[in-house]
Amino acid sequence: MLVVCPTPIGNLDDLSPRQLEALREADIIACEDTRNAGKLLERLGVARVEGRPKLWRYDDHTAQSQAERLVEELEAGRQVVLISDAGTPTISDPGYRLVRAARQAGVKVVALPGPVAATVALSASGLPSDRFYFEGFLPPKSAARQARCKALEGLGVTVIYYESPRRLEEALSDLEAVCGPEREVCVGRELTKRFEEYFWGPVAEVRRQVAAREEELRGELVLVVAPGQAAEVSEEEAQADRLIGALLDQGLSARSIKEVLARVSELPRSAIYARIAAVEGTRGA
Repeated sequence: MLVVCPTPIGNLDDLSPRQLEALREADIIACEDTRNAGKLLERLGVARVEGRPKLWRYDDHTAQSQAERLVEELEAGRQVVLISDAGTPTISDPGYRLVRAARQAGVKVVALPGPVAATVALSASGLPSDRFYFEGFLPPKSAARQARCKALEGLGVTVIYYESPRRLEEALSDLEAVCGPEREVCVGRELTKRFEEYFWGPVAEVRRQVAAREEELRGELVLVVAPGQAAEVSEEEAQADRLIGALLDQGLSARSIKEVLARVSELPRSAIYARIAAVEGTRGA
């Protein structure tokens, strides 16, 4: 059996009894970094006896090659527990490839509930949460970042981004250029940890607050942006949306869907990405 097991994003007291039991009973723990995983087990008091549980590196660089080997272990009756360095595996994380491979092989998959930084920040943001879209990390270059923000503006829902401390001020500046200085945003940092804090208000004001900080911001940051005005959808876009929905149901990636639509639709490529984001957004997050 494959167990998708979240780990705390900061505070170890957030670990649930079911998560602790899964780690203790694992034959193999598939993890991003074996050193970090080893330290986590030590802090949780999970003893490793004669190499069990075995720590198995599974990250962006090894996901494709290791998924097949891990499925072989699952088919042999091993209990494999999938974790990430922090939070819920498969969310902005290559773990979904292993889950998909296990499903295709007919292996039982169980997912345990646990923390996701995006939803923690959304819950504390005070911004609309009935519908939201999780984007993950924005592109590192300003032009591409602004283009992506513009594409997501038309969704008309709250959008959640991850960002690094060194790019936060630039990202806020690009958001201000796209959304205007009065758009409400919330930035959360060090979530669940001792120095957890939030910056909340119009994007121009939050940008000034961040710029005025004397010490460097550290840790993973979550940026929550209030909804923009939903864009009107043309008949051509509506047809594209129906095709995108069908292709998503078949499990195609956004990149593959873009290539299909580029051949059969007259929409420009930039508009195709926006339609893909719009369809994914309507399916919830």
